[in-house]
Amino acid sequence: MSVKKNDIIPLTIHGLSSDGNGVGRYENQAIFVPATVPGDEIHARIVKDCKSYAFGIVESLNKPAADRIDVDCPVAAPCGGCCFRHLSYEAELAAKKDFVESAFSRLGGLSLPISDTLPSPQVERYRNKAQFPVGKDKDGKCCTGFYANRTHRIVSCDDCKLQPTVFNQIAAFLCEAFDRFSIPPYDETTHTGLIRHIFLRQGAHSGQILLCLVGASKKAPNLKPLMEELLAKFPEIKTILWNINTKNTNVILGQENKILYGPGYIEDTLCNVPIQLGPMSFYQVNTPAAEMLYQTAAQMAQLKPTDLVLDLYCGMGTIGLSMVEQCKKLVGVEIVPEAISAANENAARMGTEIAQRCRFLCADAGHAAQQLSEEGLHPDIILVDPPRKGCDQNTLDAICDMAPRTIVMISCNPATAARDTRYLAERGYIPGEVHPVDLFPRTKHVETVIALTKR
Repeated sequence: MSVKKNDIIPLTIHGLSSDGNGVGRYENQAIFVPATVPGDEIHARIVKDCKSYAFGIVESLNKPAADRIDVDCPVAAPCGGCCFRHLSYEAELAAKKDFVESAFSRLGGLSLPISDTLPSPQVERYRNKAQFPVGKDKDGKCCTGFYANRTHRIVSCDDCKLQPTVFNQIAAFLCEAFDRFSIPPYDETTHTGLIRHIFLRQGAHSGQILLCLVGASKKAPNLKPLMEELLAKFPEIKTILWNINTKNTNVILGQENKILYGPGYIEDTLCNVPIQLGPMSFYQVNTPAAEMLYQTAAQMAQLKPTDLVLDLYCGMGTIGLSMVEQCKKLVGVEIVPEAISAANENAARMGTEIAQRCRFLCADAGHAAQQLSEEGLHPDIILVDPPRKGCDQNTLDAICDMAPRTIVMISCNPATAARDTRYLAERGYIPGEVHPVDLFPRTKHVETVIALTKR
């Protein structure tokens, strides 16, 4: 007999699901409960019955688990961004290792050694990017925060602990200034108002800040007096842009930017690769952990000075460029034209000798891999860092046809990484140890790196 909505049941949490919920069993039915820890003894109120499983919330915490810690954010529950803020960091790392191990064994059918999760050098204040929706509070004043999970209701947050303190300070200043200068927030219901989002980026090494105001009009209001106050208070801001997004859409940024101040970008380095970041640039949000991730990938590639490296899904070229001094030639592939332009510019900033050893192609990874295979390109190392959906079969087949010595896969989704690893294993590549890397502390996400060698 399955549980019903509003039933209150005793439950012991025995594990965590990959989306961060605690899992318990009641009369052989799985019950998923957010904000719980393995070892918690609770009474749960059922909020959704899905027949073979159910979702609940904590009605009472009868006996807390040893790994439970006090939540240090007043809006953690309604915001939902930090699903592990109630869990010790050591237990979070262990849980992420379990997520990866489960994906490779259950979904990939592979029994592989899984290393302990590499911890992030920073657990708090690590994000180099923030996107604050702008709205009005119950008193009609401008407010920012984050959308509550699966809604467009803004949860006001004065001090998100994942963001640098200065981001929260800039957002608070802008809200006060928007009210003072009569610059209204955009209302999604009535489609009136002006300011939709506050978008911020900071160079982890340079400290430079980019501010992008996302507006619902092609014409920006008179922001000169506001910007004068802002720049006097926050001299780290090196560029300000007006992003135009007039569409009724969930997409945050529009396609057009107007530079209001500065060069339109900020500068930073990643693994000693000099880069320029605009609002559209794809860039890992945790720079110190990304550097650790790329160094791990380079170690697993075991590069030789004579190697040709093919970097698929290369983005701005940072992964391949971080390894270019250890190989003979680098070829990068990315479908976004702006990213390819940025990759070429990044290579040029590393010097003429490096730039001459690099070639970046704007193409779909699968089509480019096939084309390069047909051209007779024989890379020694292939790097792949695909989106969450993983690699398509055409890409994997083309990779195998080029017969590299080693494939190094970086993935933000253990499930698709496991699927793609199994396919490559069936095509003659031997997978080695899997390395989880924590780029997103306090959240459910985990990066995975694995090297496969030709049989």
